[in-house]
Amino acid sequence: MSQITETKTVTSKEAELAIERCFDKKRPLFLWGPPGIGKSELVEGIAKKLKGHMIDLRLAQMDPTDIRGIPYYNKDNNLMDWAPPIDLPNEELAKQYPIVILFLDEMNSAAPSVQAAAYQLVLNRRIGKYVLPDNVVIVAAGNRESDKGVTYRMPAPLANRFIHLEMRVDFDSWLEWAANNNIHKDVIGYLSFSKQDLYDFDPKSVSRSFATPRSWTFVSELLDDGLTDDTTNDLVAGTVGEGLGVKFMAHRKIASKMPNPTDILSGKVKTFEAKEISAMYSLTISMCYELKEAYKKNGEKADDAWHKMADCFFEFMMANFTTEVTVMGARVALTTYNLPFIPNKLKNFDEFHKRFGKYVVAAVS
Repeated sequence: MSQITETKTVTSKEAELAIERCFDKKRPLFLWGPPGIGKSELVEGIAKKLKGHMIDLRLAQMDPTDIRGIPYYNKDNNLMDWAPPIDLPNEELAKQYPIVILFLDEMNSAAPSVQAAAYQLVLNRRIGKYVLPDNVVIVAAGNRESDKGVTYRMPAPLANRFIHLEMRVDFDSWLEWAANNNIHKDVIGYLSFSKQDLYDFDPKSVSRSFATPRSWTFVSELLDDGLTDDTTNDLVAGTVGEGLGVKFMAHRKIASKMPNPTDILSGKVKTFEAKEISAMYSLTISMCYELKEAYKKNGEKADDAWHKMADCFFEFMMANFTTEVTVMGARVALTTYNLPFIPNKLKNFDEFHKRFGKYVVAAVS
C-alpha cells in the first residue's frame, strides 16, 4: 500500500533563506504555490536586498524563439546564425550589479515547446551560442496543478534540475512585508484582527474575486477618502469578494471613529470609549506607523521628544486595550517596525514590563 504524505510548505521568510543559499551555489530553484501569495514579490524583494537586478520573464506569454532566439543568414561566414533574445541578460548588464536574478515566472503554464526551449538554459546555463553571465542566478515559479489554472506537467529531466519549494501563506511574514511596503493601515488593522481573511482562495469556488495577499494589496491601493462609500464598496468587493468586502467596510466604518493617533502620541487623548476589538487593532497599527514615521524624521537621533510619544503609546495601550491587543502592539513596534525604545527614557516601561513583559517575550521569541 502506498503511503500518502503531505507536501512540506515554507513561509516567505523561510523561502528567502533557502533561495539565498541556492544563489550562493548557483542552483536553480522552483517556487510552487497558489495564485496571489507573493512569489514574484518575494524574489523582487531579495533582489533589492542584495542590491541586484531582477529580469521577470512570463514564460506563459512567450514563444520558443523568445528564449532560443531566431535564425538569420550570416553573410560574413555564409552560414545560418542565431540572434539571441534581447530579454536575456548580457555581460554589459551583468557587470552593473553584484547579482542578476533571471525569474522564469509561470513556467509550468508555458506551452511544452517553450519549456523545452528553457531546458538548456536551466540545465547548462546556456542556449545555443548564448551563455548566462557568471553572476546570473535562476528562479522559476508556477502554480500547482490543484489550483485549477492552466498548467502543463513539467518533464521529469527538467524538474530534476530544480530545487523545489512550495510556499504557503503566513500572516506574520505578510505583516512584516506590509509594514515595510506602506500597505494601508486599515488593511493591516483589519487583517491583524481577522488573520484568516488574508487568504481564502478555493480552486473549487466559482467566485471571480477572492482574498490573497496580492488582492489585499490592490485594496490598499484603491482606498481613497475622496471616493463615495458605494464606489469603495464596489471596488473592495470586486477585489476580495462580496462577503469579505462587507466585513472590511464595516470594520473601516468603526475604525474611522477612532481618535487621531497623533493626538494619542502627543498625550492629548488618553482614553476612548469604543470596545470593538477590530478597532483596537487598527488604532494600534496606526500608532505604530506614526511612531515609525516620527523616528524616520530623526534618523538614529531618537530624542527625548520621540520617547515621550513612545511613552504615551504604552500608557494608552495599558489603559484602554485588552492584553492581547497590547501585546500585539508591542510586538509589532519591536519586531515589525524595529522601533529602538530605550527603557530608561520611558517612565511607563517598568509598569508595562511588570504587567506584560512575559507575554511580549513569548510573542517575539
